[in-house]
Amino acid sequence: MVIAEPDADRRLQLSQQFNVATTENNPEALLHDVVVLSVKPQLMQTVCKQLANSTNIQNPLYVSIAAGIRTADIARWLGDDVAIIRCMPNTPALIQCGATALYANESVRKTQKQQAEEILRAAGITTWVTDEDQLDAVTAVSGSGPAYFFLLMEAMQKTAVELGLDGATAARLTLQTALGAARIANEC
Repeated sequence: MVIAEPDADRRLQLSQQFNVATTENNPEALLHDVVVLSVKPQLMQTVCKQLANSTNIQNPLYVSIAAGIRTADIARWLGDDVAIIRCMPNTPALIQCGATALYANESVRKTQKQQAEEILRAAGITTWVTDEDQLDAVTAVSGSGPAYFFLLMEAMQKTAVELGLDGATAARLTLQTALGAARIANEC
């Protein structure tokens, strides 16, 4: 694994944290057959254009986790017939409890789909959508969903305190109730 990161301090931190090679130069990171495009949406075009003619391997798979950037745009910036998977992980992926939906363009081979799924399963569950527009619904459900659960839990805790429980007890009961409810729902 090679991580391209322009910020020197962040690059050092990533290298130490994950014990991986790092570079400040995007094209230098193209040493493997899977390239994860994990950049802010406003930087995607610039990064893709840097990578466009710099591949060290033939037909790499590009996996984008940049919100709102469609595969057609990425393909236009990288070149025609590029294998691209666009995915939408949610924030619980940070603790390996995420939900990620994936969409593959026509250039993606079956083995590449399996590679992408394997990578993203490290952060939680994965599911495929057949239409890129469905990623908008995924964003509404699982992408924004954690915020709605946090809001509900905050309201439950506040109400519990108003009813006489101390804050720590209210928080503990609310979190365990949410966890238990999720586990029951997952069994269905």
